[in-house]
Amino acid sequence: MRLLGLDYGTKTIGVAVSDHLGWTAQGLETVKIDEESGDYGLSRLSEIVKTEGIEKIVLGFPKNMNGSIGPRGEATQRFGELLEKEFDLQVVLWDERLTTMAAERMLISADVSRKKRKKVIDKMAAVMILQGYLDSLN
Repeated sequence: MRLLGLDYGTKTIGVAVSDHLGWTAQGLETVKIDEESGDYGLSRLSEIVKTEGIEKIVLGFPKNMNGSIGPRGEATQRFGELLEKEFDLQVVLWDERLTTMAAERMLISADVSRKKRKKVIDKMAAVMILQGYLDSLN
């Protein structure tokens, strides 16, 4: 079963996919979005869902450190509902607390420049979200 991992932000969505066995997550790309105009990158995500044979979506769910759900978490819940309607696939909300910071630390330790980190951070966070979900299944 192929899974799609998403790190939903205000300007971009980090995208990762699982391998065919559902063991590992690989970063795919970063999709630019514009929440204010209602462009959620659905046309690009639709292409990915079709070409990759996606059967389930794992969406990073940003909770506050105390476990409560803030405005960003509520926006993510609405985006998850939109994805379910658009693609008729199950969307799993996966706790993503600290994944972006962990991705940033990983890229810094790999000596990736600040400019390059900015381009790949959302994709790396999507990988960490999806890999965390995959690991929980095994």
